[in-house]
Amino acid sequence: MRKSRALASAGAAVAVLGLAAPVAVAEGDQIPGSSNIVVLPSVIARGGQLASTVDGCPHGGHATSDAFPRTELRPIHEGGDTAKGIATVDFDARAGSYDITVHCSGRSLTRPAAFTVLGGVRGGLGGSTDGATPVDIAIGSGLVTAAVTAGGVFWMRRRAEKQI
Repeated sequence: MRKSRALASAGAAVAVLGLAAPVAVAEGDQIPGSSNIVVLPSVIARGGQLASTVDGCPHGGHATSDAFPRTELRPIHEGGDTAKGIATVDFDARAGSYDITVHCSGRSLTRPAAFTVLGGVRGGLGGSTDGATPVDIAIGSGLVTAAVTAGGVFWMRRRAEKQI
């Protein structure tokens, strides 16, 4: 009974926090009539291609981010006032979240944390790039020393029992 109450309380707390979370506000001047920047996929590997779609940008413009070079946005004719562009993420982009800023009709709109770049693994190195740190070596050495000592004590006690 207590577990179900705890789960219900936790669920209610998560729901309240989710509803009370502040809405991210775009930085900079708003593009007149612009309401939406959509970036797909939202999680991408280095070197991948992102499709950016912007509502309220009938004449096109350009998109910028720290993860890719300036990319042109071209109007989509069947979409009315929508523009679209495809950007290639830099191969040397660091893993993490990136903002995207759209410039259209002399104004700009920023969508914070629009997409996330995944970190790569260097094959052949077992996923390790730096090797063991001095702290890792000290911890490993301590564990090996403790195991050898415990084994020695166990062996000595067992040997003493046989002599009795």
